[in-house]
Amino acid sequence: MFFTLKLRKGKDYKWFSAPILLFLMSIVPSMWILELDHQHQLNKSNPCKKLDSMDNWKSIINTFRNNTKENEAFKLLFSVCDDDWILVLHEILLILLIVGKWLLPLGGGVTRDKLAQLLLIFVGTAADILEFTNETLSDIQDRSLELVYLILAVWTWSMLQFPLQLSVMNSTPEGCDEGQSSSLLKQHGAEIWNIMQSLFIQDGPFLVVRLMIMICFEVLHPMLIFFSIKNFLMIILNLYYLVIICQDYRSSALPDP
Repeated sequence: MFFTLKLRKGKDYKWFSAPILLFLMSIVPSMWILELDHQHQLNKSNPCKKLDSMDNWKSIINTFRNNTKENEAFKLLFSVCDDDWILVLHEILLILLIVGKWLLPLGGGVTRDKLAQLLLIFVGTAADILEFTNETLSDIQDRSLELVYLILAVWTWSMLQFPLQLSVMNSTPEGCDEGQSSSLLKQHGAEIWNIMQSLFIQDGPFLVVRLMIMICFEVLHPMLIFFSIKNFLMIILNLYYLVIICQDYRSSALPDP
């Protein structure tokens, strides 16, 4: 905060957000410990309350209101199932990242419309990450602790999309004087970054993990198949888009006859 306010005059970096990275560094190890502890506790059958219906929510809220003793209130909170607590914490983490980015100072050269575009990208990314973590971890219960480590590692790797802001980087407008002399990265930097992000940070790793679950652990259900096809289509479409970008760049770089 001191560095941003004093030395950078209240502006964040253009391509990178240090506060979000520091926040992830502080919270991701705790999520790892929580998930691994939950995996060790799977075989223990403890009665708990699921947050899967309106009646259960009303029951918990009414019980919490009627209990004036602090110890009884804490016991009520601890009675909620671990799966629901972990899911709620994942949701809170992603919501805090999106809202926190919205409240942070703008980086140099990042306008309000680019910030809105970046936040929309964050919302879609957060939904995919939450679905991947929740579904895949529930698919491998009582199967392999090594695969749990792999899923958490891929989840951590995918969270690195939030500190990076390359998806709103400036591109050289088409038709400008230096359009033919500028490089492909300068003209289509944002599009290329979005493609690389999908291939190597999100859809690519997600597809690999889901294929491992289906092939190595013989887990197969409609939702897993659907999201695997969705990741595969995203990879193919992004590669197709990359080919189109390269072809357009080559045709625009050719000298006029």
